[in-house]
Amino acid sequence: MFTIILGVTGSIAAHKAAGIASQLVKDGHDVHCVMTRSATEFITALTLQVISRNPVLVSLEDEKQSWKPGHIDLADRADLLLVAPATANTLGNFANGLAPDPLSGIYLATRAPVLIAPAMNGKMWQHPATQRNVDRLSQDGCQFIGPEDEGMLACGYSGPGRLMAQDQIITAAEKILSQPASQS
Repeated sequence: MFTIILGVTGSIAAHKAAGIASQLVKDGHDVHCVMTRSATEFITALTLQVISRNPVLVSLEDEKQSWKPGHIDLADRADLLLVAPATANTLGNFANGLAPDPLSGIYLATRAPVLIAPAMNGKMWQHPATQRNVDRLSQDGCQFIGPEDEGMLACGYSGPGRLMAQDQIITAAEKILSQPASQS
């Protein structure tokens, strides 16, 4: 069993995090969900708490259970940080070392492998600033899955930007977890 931190950000695809968390738990993993505040507009923390069987971290104010800050504890315990869906905003925070929320703090503090599954409007995905952030994160060792190259987006456009299918995200996560620690 591995400890997986599932980061959920404010994309319409955030509702798909429930299925990802559910499958990871069924596969025997200890899943801890961390949501950005904007993600709570699309899915509730309670939903992810019940599915993951662990408290959900949304803000730094949620970290009052222990002497050790919750985001640091999770960063230390993580075998994988999986962010699905990841918005352009979160990619920008990660790439620039900003930590306005617990998820970004975990990203900066963990030494676990990081798998990012972006989901956003195609124009946002293709914007040079977003692509610079993706390049920077790739250079920093993050791995990406997606987004889909083509499909109908929630905004009504057709094109790139859709979150990859749940089974593909989980397969990518399992592949990373199956690698010896020295290779990941």
